[in-house]
Amino acid sequence: MSRFSEVQNLVNSLEGDFDKFYDKGNQAAGTRVRKGMQELKNLAQDIRVDVQNKKNNG
Repeated sequence: MSRFSEVQNLVNSLEGDFDKFYDKGNQAAGTRVRKGMQELKNLAQDIRVDVQNKKNNG
């Protein structure tokens, strides 16, 4: 379950930057959002590979 916690923590850490970018127009926050979304994408891919490996190997 720690992988799920990693996803939750990453998403939660981006909440302030989402607010700053979308509600206040802070461009630097947008850069941080984009970086965080890339990290989330990479984490999700790692989890997908891990799940597939566990399914295939019993």
